[in-house]
Formats: sequence, structure tokens, C-alpha cells
Amino acid sequence: MNSKLTDAIYGLAIGDALGVPYEFCERGTFTCEGMTGYGSHRKKAGTWSDDTAMTLATLKSLKEKGSVDIEDIRKNFLLWIKEGAFTQDGRAYGIGHTTWNALVEGRVGTHSYENGNGSLMRILPLVFTECSDEEVREVSAVTHAHYVSKEACVLYVQIGRELLKGREIKEILGSRKFEHPFERLGNIWEYPVEEIKSSGYVLDTLEAALWCLSNSKSYEETVLKAVNLGGDTDSIAAVAGGLAGIVFGLESEKAKEWKECLYNRDIVERCLGDEPKITAI
Repeated sequence: MNSKLTDAIYGLAIGDALGVPYEFCERGTFTCEGMTGYGSHRKKAGTWSDDTAMTLATLKSLKEKGSVDIEDIRKNFLLWIKEGAFTQDGRAYGIGHTTWNALVEGRVGTHSYENGNGSLMRILPLVFTECSDEEVREVSAVTHAHYVSKEACVLYVQIGRELLKGREIKEILGSRKFEHPFERLGNIWEYPVEEIKSSGYVLDTLEAALWCLSNSKSYEETVLKAVNLGGDTDSIAAVAGGLAGIVFGLESEKAKEWKECLYNRDIVERCLGDEPKITAI
């Protein structure tokens, strides 16, 4: 289970770093084939963004507290914003408006127009806990408290837990009934790429990530497919990459190469730790 956690967290971080140079780029105007730098954010190759930083902040709290502690998670998020904790160069960047408003201004996103993917992109560590669906919603609601954002996080965690049990992604999605607005997830892999949106809207991100995973046969294929959708490339590849790490692992030569490209990787190692207190499923 600990190796699955490691693969999931690194899977997310690699996907994030692959996508950073292409964020906001229109689909079809570029082709991502591997780890590169600069581009949209002028960051060196192997740089992760808020997706990984907030995931590590969540993971660190779960490790230290042994369960969901909302105030401790919020504290870590503020350390990220104010002090650059969980970043590779001590500077937080890529902070979404809803996340900033919730953490700095004290105004949590509750409106439909505040359904960005800012809580979905960081919810992965909860897959490896025994926390309830309501606790998943509470972790989302630190920043994103609208129903759609909270339920997207619940679905992601539930799907991740089923993948940990060895079930196939198409079996998981096809065997359950999804309520509105998530009904497309039941056969998302059947949609043509032209009908897959890659915006920062949380539902678009969840659909795109699961589309990539269910139409791929390897970790590398999953995350490259995610980045090449364009748009919110880092978040979609992070969300897809976390699950792909669970499914495929990171033992291929390409995945190992990308992992080595993540600089200041000891930050991830410290958050993973040697003696996890997380109660695994």
C-alpha cells in the first residue's frame, strides 16, 4: 500500500510538471512528448505547481495527524501561500481565485461559478485513508464548498479506492449510476476527444482525467494524453496522473526518467515519510 501511495503522489507530481509549460495553450497548437521547461510559466523543467504543493500539504497533515484535521490542512495551505512551503523554489504560484479568496480573504467558494478544480487537484491523499465521504467534502470545502466541487472530490476518492483494489477503470465507471451532472462518467471513454473539455471547471477536469485513464494502456500514455488536451494542462495531468500511478505504477524507464527530472524531490520524500500514520484502506 505504501508503494501505491508513493506511485500515486509521484504520478500526480510528474503529470503536473509535464503540464506546467503548456498551461493555457490551445489544443492542437503543441505536442508534449516529455519533460520540458519554461513555456507558459517560465519555469525550469521538472517544476510542479499548486496542484502538487497543495497535495503535499494535505499529505503532510494526514501523516502527522493520522486522520483528517481541517484546521491543520488549512494551516499547511497558508504556509504554502505565505512562505512557499511545499514548493521547489520557495515561491507559491498558480493560485486560483477561489483558493486565494478562501485562504487569504476568508471567503470560501460556494457559488456555481466558483467550481474550479482547486480542491479536486489536491484530494488524492484521501484515497489512502478511511475517512468518510463527508470528511472528503469537508476537505474540499476548505476552499471549494459548492455541491459540484465536493461531489467531484467524493467520486474521485471512491474511484481511487476501487482502483487500489485492482478493479479496472471501465468496470468501476460502467457499474455505477452517476447523478447529474456527472452522468457522462458512466461511459466517458466512449466520447470522442472533440467532446472532452479541458478547462479548469471541476467537472471538465474530472471527465478529462478519467477519459485519459480509461483510454490509455500505460502511465506515460495517460499523462501525455492529458497534457495534449490543452487548456488546464497541469491540473488535468495531475488528476489523471495520480490515478494512473495507482493503476500502472512508475516502473517504466520513461516514468523513472521523468521522476528523476523533478528537482528538489526530497520535498516529496519528506512528505511521504518512512513511517506513515495514515490508516490505509
